[in-house]
Amino acid sequence: MAARTPPFAAFEWMIAWRYLRARRAEGGVSVMTWISLVGIALAVFALIATLSVRSGFREEFVSTILGINAHVTVYPAATVSAEGQVVRTTGGYDGLAERIRAVPGVVRAAPVVKGQVLANRGEYNTGVQVYGMRPDDLRGVPGLNATGEAQGDLDRFGEGIVIGAGVARELGVGVGDRIQIISPNGVRTAMGTVPRRNAYEVVYIFSAGRWDADSTRAYLPLEEAQAFFNKEGVVDEIEVMVEDPERIDAYVPAIMAAAGEGLLPWTWRDSAGSYLNALEVEDNVMFVILSILVLIAAMNIVSGLIMLVKNKGRDIGILRTMGLTEGSVLRVFFLCGAFTGIVGTVAGVVLGVAFALNGETIFAALNYLSNGGIWDPSIRGIYRLPTRLEWADVASAVALSLFLSFAVTILPARRAARMNPVEALRYE
Repeated sequence: MAARTPPFAAFEWMIAWRYLRARRAEGGVSVMTWISLVGIALAVFALIATLSVRSGFREEFVSTILGINAHVTVYPAATVSAEGQVVRTTGGYDGLAERIRAVPGVVRAAPVVKGQVLANRGEYNTGVQVYGMRPDDLRGVPGLNATGEAQGDLDRFGEGIVIGAGVARELGVGVGDRIQIISPNGVRTAMGTVPRRNAYEVVYIFSAGRWDADSTRAYLPLEEAQAFFNKEGVVDEIEVMVEDPERIDAYVPAIMAAAGEGLLPWTWRDSAGSYLNALEVEDNVMFVILSILVLIAAMNIVSGLIMLVKNKGRDIGILRTMGLTEGSVLRVFFLCGAFTGIVGTVAGVVLGVAFALNGETIFAALNYLSNGGIWDPSIRGIYRLPTRLEWADVASAVALSLFLSFAVTILPARRAARMNPVEALRYE
């Protein structure tokens, strides 16, 4: 009894390689192989490029949120004063901030006063949200110079006002100019509340990397903001920053235990949760759509193999009469399809990784050539679209491409293996 040949023996690789190198005169199989290879390469490239853009966008979106905003805000629950007014402020804020600052993992706890005002200079006006904060606490905000384009001297914060680059652009001001801020909730008189109007020198212009923050935010010293908004001796909230904001939910119980009763938390995930959920849904949908694109590209392998089986019917018949088993024939044609899938996948990975590593440069060039038409920060909220290479994304793209390439190869390879050698040679 003849010994069984091991699977994927050398002669099976040799036959498969010869079929892949078939000339156009032998049936045009090489052309179909190239079409399949290019299709898979482009599909894998598109999948990796899309996943890298997704990862980069999420990282930039989250980092700009965490750079300028508190990781968790501790604010008082609404109460009703003796005059029947709803009060949302809290006193004793220094002790409260100190207790929160003592919680393990908390790196910053700052009392803050907030208010909406109208900023004015000459004939230019824009709405601004003013944050009242102590100078040392303001220096602890990591995103005040996220883009490296800040102007002025932050050490002069006690002498004037700090505004975002978008506010400065709307008002047409620079460092050293004076602007007015106007609040409708101003001085209380016998005739009612008179809008309060104060003028301040612009001492620092920050660029946080977020369009909404740069275009709507300003900072005043805490005591000045308390006087301006009629909130002497109280603050609106305590801004807290922690070591690992991605684990913010793990910090909240300890922070609230230190804060005491009558206070509520609001984390960065609460404020950005809808955006993050939308990104996650979009990620899943895009992966499914691009997976279909990879499947369509892999189906070209089926077309090529069916043509190959048809053109090589005589060869299959001869090989079977020489003693090749059905398994050997199946493996020969499986290798033909698998080789195309592997080479196409490798080419797609190379293109995708190159794009992910240079995506920001590519987008900047395209945005420049289109005069800024590709990326509008006023709509998307961030100034740039970086790409981030995640090897887990690359691995998922490779696994998907190879699985589909191998799976679609089985059917035509099995058809070749089951071909009757007598029928294959009858008309030869």
